[in-house]
Amino acid sequence: MPYIDYVDIQMGDGLVCDAYVSLPKGVEPGVKVPAILFLMDGIGLRPRLEEMADTIAQQGYYVIAPNLFYRAARAPVVPDIQELLAQGPEGREKLITAIFKHIVTLTPDLFLPDVTKYIDYIDQQTDYVVSGAPIGVVGYCMGGTNAVRVACAHPTRVAALGCFHAANLVTDQPDSPHLQLGAIKGCRFHFGHADHDDFNTPQQIATLEKTLSDLHIDASSEVYKDAPHAYTMKDSAMYQKEGEEKHWVELESLLTKTFKSK
Repeated sequence: MPYIDYVDIQMGDGLVCDAYVSLPKGVEPGVKVPAILFLMDGIGLRPRLEEMADTIAQQGYYVIAPNLFYRAARAPVVPDIQELLAQGPEGREKLITAIFKHIVTLTPDLFLPDVTKYIDYIDQQTDYVVSGAPIGVVGYCMGGTNAVRVACAHPTRVAALGCFHAANLVTDQPDSPHLQLGAIKGCRFHFGHADHDDFNTPQQIATLEKTLSDLHIDASSEVYKDAPHAYTMKDSAMYQKEGEEKHWVELESLLTKTFKSK
């Protein structure tokens, strides 16, 4: 039977990454669907992200959401994550303080080799996916930035990328995500930027959009009106209903055009 559950991915050096996997209801082994790599925000895997992965899966996709902080602990990395989120802005600040060390240590040099393991795991699920077929990547906040890095590192595999309220897409560092976009070979993008976001300013968005245009990349980039950072996260004080709903419309359209249009 199809599963909606956590699985373990062998990562080498004896380490194991726990990952949440969701499949469409009614899909039996032998029925192949496109695969989506779902990249978590900085707060990490929790019921809200499981719910979001399920929503994507029910549109007809195999969705896998790895715990990117697996080196520290199995999800949730902060045990009282839900209680802290329920406390509003004050609780969220406590949570960010507790998890920040994991965010800053997940460098591209550490993260990108892991991605190869995640894609290899997808390719092994031949009951549900076509090994080696194009995949989609969806990311939120930190995960949005990481999603861009994945598309650039695997330009022949990633066919669609949904990037929402991402942080630091444009920096002054030589490994800035926007400087890697020249590697893209046909991936379709949608960027859903937060309107009020200290991590992704209007100047950074303008630089990103110019880069996309100069490289003739198939991309839509939109600032969601009045949306704060983390607008999709219902368990966060920054949630905005209008932004979340718009993001679902744009993401479904992106994935449908890429994987279901004839």
